[in-house]
Amino acid sequence: MAPGWPGSNHPGGVARAATRAGILGAMSMSYSPREPYTRREIAGAPWLLFAAVIMITGGVMRILDALWAFDKEDEIGPLQTVLFDDNLSAWGWIWMVVGVLLVAAGFGVLAGSEWARWFGIFVAAFSAVTAITWIYAYPIGSLVSILIAILVIYALTLYGGKEA
Repeated sequence: MAPGWPGSNHPGGVARAATRAGILGAMSMSYSPREPYTRREIAGAPWLLFAAVIMITGGVMRILDALWAFDKEDEIGPLQTVLFDDNLSAWGWIWMVVGVLLVAAGFGVLAGSEWARWFGIFVAAFSAVTAITWIYAYPIGSLVSILIAILVIYALTLYGGKEA
């Protein structure tokens, strides 16, 4: 085996066995194996992890908000929100649905599912819209929630799909 061939200095003679089998016979001298991950995949991994963790954490927090709303429904005075002014039970159901959907989307993004990417974009947008409705009661909290939802949408749209 000539020096410079891939695996020519391998002690097990892997390249020699591959040449005998005809696998390396058609390869040129400039053969380089494909890297396991592209630069885009490497750059996007932290963003996708961020999006998944934020969606799971936000979903758990929304579920806890829903449980709080169900428990404190009769104790709260008048609320100033855009929708469902005095009906905390309605907000509890909305938060429960959004929370379960966020947790499901977060685990799907962690698994690398393409449907979870699109589902996560939709749920993050829906979460931002529900945060807008509380802007009168909690302006800073609502704006932070909207900003985080925008960052999740950014991560999922830029790095979540297959490379074109």
